Amino acid sequence: MLPQETIRRKRDGEALTAEEIGAFIAALTDGRASEGQVAAFAMAVWFRGMDARETVALTEAMRDSGEVLDWRDLDRPVADKHSTGGVGDNVSLMLAPIAAACGLAVPMISGRGLGHTGGTLDKLESIPGYTITPPPALFRKTVKEAGCAIIGQTADLAPADRRLYAVRDVTATVDSVPLITASILSKKLAAGLHSLVLDVKLGNGAFMTSRPDAERLARALVEVANGAGLRASALITDMNQPLADAVGNVVEIENCIAFLSGEKAGTRLERIVLSLAAEMLVSGGIEADTAAAHERAHKALSDGRAAEAFSRMVRSLGGPGDLLDNPAGILSKAPIILPATSEVAGYLAGCDTRGLGTAVIEMGGGRTRPDQAIDHRVGFDRLRPLGTRIEVGDEIGRVHAQTLDEAIAGVARLRALYTIGDTAPLPDYPIVGRISE
Repeated sequence: MLPQETIRRKRDGEALTAEEIGAFIAALTDGRASEGQVAAFAMAVWFRGMDARETVALTEAMRDSGEVLDWRDLDRPVADKHSTGGVGDNVSLMLAPIAAACGLAVPMISGRGLGHTGGTLDKLESIPGYTITPPPALFRKTVKEAGCAIIGQTADLAPADRRLYAVRDVTATVDSVPLITASILSKKLAAGLHSLVLDVKLGNGAFMTSRPDAERLARALVEVANGAGLRASALITDMNQPLADAVGNVVEIENCIAFLSGEKAGTRLERIVLSLAAEMLVSGGIEADTAAAHERAHKALSDGRAAEAFSRMVRSLGGPGDLLDNPAGILSKAPIILPATSEVAGYLAGCDTRGLGTAVIEMGGGRTRPDQAIDHRVGFDRLRPLGTRIEVGDEIGRVHAQTLDEAIAGVARLRALYTIGDTAPLPDYPIVGRISE
């Protein structure tokens, strides 16, 4: 099957067969399809779209472009979660050990920062010694012994996705629902999962800023995952303010440790983490209903078993075994930490969440080039939630910076990113909706 004929048929709006899609992805993987042909295919899909059958075929072909992990030697269900990306979204760091403490195996393959959003791998690299690319035997050993392992994508998992994504990134075809769906799910299917929960972000800090777009993506992900034999459901969650009260790398690891130590009870972050955990436990067959699953997850957090699973994972993957006991002595601190205090009184009524994410990048905590080294120490913490009453001189948050000048600029930036009004905003509902088969 000639690549150009497949491109022509999709360009003309025709539905492709599974054989055509499979042949094109095989050519993409082994180099027989040129960069121009891959770009033309991506653009044709962007304009013409794909139906559910085509998207399933694309996802399965990309999955089968490399190794598919087999976890049949485990005595527990294999599950994972994927987020579409947000600001202060460190959910994976707490969710994986909670799910592991409740009886699931969680081989979580995560990514680096994308655009204005933070990356789980960048946060984990804040931990001295932690390896995000362990040998396969160590990855499997960690999942077996700790119940979870959060690592990066290996060269053998869904290699077609890496090439197609690189082309999409420079051809303005990233925001195609079929291509997003296949990119996410091909890696998850290659990880050998039994079930998957999706966290689709919505709001000014998300890639999907409108509810119809978020729901369309969530439905596509769930439909295609189920069509490919992977049980899936999705929660649509609010990203009109940072999810955690910290945005950065070290500061989000510190936030994770505080969460696992029981210091974030009653927050938006806890509600979303436990809700996603409950979805994972029901989908994985550990509990029959959401209420019982939520209670099980909450107990694993409150009795310390989740913290123990996190510690075992960190230690197994090369990090310090006493991280939870001595974070201040282990994690690096920014040279300058300044409070950002309010110059007016009122209620925190709005937040430019995307702006917070880009501010961290500009401070050196994210990348503007793929090969760029980052400063894990910079960022913001102690961020107050929307609806908080603020008086003159009250702290909105703190800035962690490399220099005094950058810290002072960060204080001004943080103040400008929040809107302070005379009336409190409407109550916050962090879970906007749920999509299932």
